[in-house]
Amino acid sequence: MRPDILNPLFAEVTTLKGVGTVVEKALGKLGITRVIDLLFHLPSGWTHRRRIARLDDAVAGEIVSITVTPVEYRQGGRGPIRVQCVDGQGDYLSLIYFGRQAGGYAKKLLPLQVPVTVSGKLDLYGQERQIAHPEVLAPGENFALAEPVYPQSEGVTSRQLAKLVEQALERMPPLPEWIEPGLLGQRRWAGFNATLAAVHGQPDGATARLAYDEVFANQLALMLVRASARTRRGTPLTGDGRLRAQLRLPYEPTGAQRRTMGEIEGDMAQATPMVRLLQGDVGAGKTLVALEALLIAVEGGAQGALLAPTEILARQHFANLSALLAGVDVRIAILTGRDKGRVREATLMGLASGEIDILVGTHAIFQEHVQYRRLGLAVVDEQHRFGVAQRMLLTDKAERPPHLLAMTATPIPRTLTLTQYGEMDVSRLDEMPPGRTPVRTTIFPTSGVATVVERLGTHIADGGQAFWVCPLVEESEASDLASAEARAEMLRARFGAKIGLVHGRMKGPEKDAVMSAFSAGDLAVLVATTVIEVGVDVPNASLMIVEEAERFGLAQLHQLRGRVGRGAKESTCVLLRGETLSEVARQRLALMRETNDGFVIAEKDLEWRGGGAVLGTQQAGKGVGYKIATPEQLQEFAQIATDDARLLTERDGGLAGERGQAARTALYLFERDSGVALLRSG
Repeated sequence: MRPDILNPLFAEVTTLKGVGTVVEKALGKLGITRVIDLLFHLPSGWTHRRRIARLDDAVAGEIVSITVTPVEYRQGGRGPIRVQCVDGQGDYLSLIYFGRQAGGYAKKLLPLQVPVTVSGKLDLYGQERQIAHPEVLAPGENFALAEPVYPQSEGVTSRQLAKLVEQALERMPPLPEWIEPGLLGQRRWAGFNATLAAVHGQPDGATARLAYDEVFANQLALMLVRASARTRRGTPLTGDGRLRAQLRLPYEPTGAQRRTMGEIEGDMAQATPMVRLLQGDVGAGKTLVALEALLIAVEGGAQGALLAPTEILARQHFANLSALLAGVDVRIAILTGRDKGRVREATLMGLASGEIDILVGTHAIFQEHVQYRRLGLAVVDEQHRFGVAQRMLLTDKAERPPHLLAMTATPIPRTLTLTQYGEMDVSRLDEMPPGRTPVRTTIFPTSGVATVVERLGTHIADGGQAFWVCPLVEESEASDLASAEARAEMLRARFGAKIGLVHGRMKGPEKDAVMSAFSAGDLAVLVATTVIEVGVDVPNASLMIVEEAERFGLAQLHQLRGRVGRGAKESTCVLLRGETLSEVARQRLALMRETNDGFVIAEKDLEWRGGGAVLGTQQAGKGVGYKIATPEQLQEFAQIATDDARLLTERDGGLAGERGQAARTALYLFERDSGVALLRSG
């Protein structure tokens, strides 16, 4: 249960004075539904104003507050209303309001001959001094010389937010200290309450302490999950090698694959369930490692399940695994949301009876009515697309917790591995299998698209296949991006029926038919949206063209490039860019040209873009899953917080000790308790 001391902070925001239906709705758009959300809604900047007694003391462009007297209303037709005012010396100031309802509003707010204090940016329009939409003080109020500016939405102003934050701070109970005393003294940080008040109340209020607290709560939660997992009893699975010996592998495994297979085999032989993250760059051979792990489970008398994020990827895995398992005494099946009727029933019965050894599928494989006879291993592909809750649903399918192998082809920077997967052991496939040729990357301006089409024609004539990726599905008035449909039509006009189109709005069977035709070589070019980012394996395709490349995240570009270079042919990735590029976009495209190493790209991306989704399409901002800590602060504090959490658990008595009880409060405060059963019970 959440500590009682925090209950006032988790109360609904409607319990605050001034939050009616309109304001509640506006706050909801900002993600603010509780008092704690307000406290963590930090200022994005500060307004600095100067109090002046007369207009002659002001400089155009500065924010001022001044007491003036309204003397006349002026409004012509549908234009803005101007409230003419005078200062103490009789100099004129125009207060301007725009909008159809502005006249009545201004007259009610600024009655003639009644002195009023206003504030805003002073502008000159010719010789006329004016302030547009000034703030007006209510009687008895004062303008602060420095005032926080909060991110806001329609229906709630920054000043309203500031007043609500004041109320929220009044509800803040004194919290015990959870940071290790030596670290607290070294950093010269104030207490949590004082820091939070300073961040909202002073222009120089630093967020470092709050960011650290959030990272610390995260690392402690991961450490507790890991410790809890190691006390759970799973089923040791030791394979005898008979099924693995029947495999006819397409190549001799790399040293990295052999090392990882050894780590997995050692983990699965233990009673403690394996929780391992397998990172491998595009084409590094994760599927082969996953297959070995699944066969160990089957050799040990258990079943294995492979979970993929999309139907395309699930079917690709099923096809690849089925080909590798040809001649091996193993029964494999697939289950996706599209499978209905008798086929689905037969699969469910085979799972429950143990007749099916390995199941491949989408999220459908952990729905309530899917029962396994003895699930021993769960493999989760494209790990970053699934939440902890979804992983737990799958592992709940077994009487005892199954071993878990999570895989990702999106290289993860070390900092984010530590802060997002800290409860997992980590293996890296950092070698490429034989036969993978490095992809040559070239950059063309969009104006050179005709040249690219010419080269595409030569490529097709030589028997080659190509991908052409576009960022939109259909034309949009709000965007100048070329659409996949329009591009497909243009290419069909040139090359005829050899052009296929696939995008996210197509129905499953229709999409599969196009993909199958491309895989079989019946189509020369596949025009697509990023639906082909993962899961498409066509060795004959050796040309990738990405339109408006600067609009994609680095991870997407790296994943898309990984769709080619899978056969013996030399492969090329053409990045078509817009005519005007930001400096960051220029750097990112240049990096794509310089290196094929996804781990190098991941570290650089984090350094340049400062977060958003790891290597994804989101722009800079808070770290993934963090309300306060920025990616820079994550990098600064991840290791320190991990060490502090280890001290707490190993030296200071864990959650049972005095500091542990305080740290437990931090876990709930930063909401790192949800989904972690041991935190709820202890």
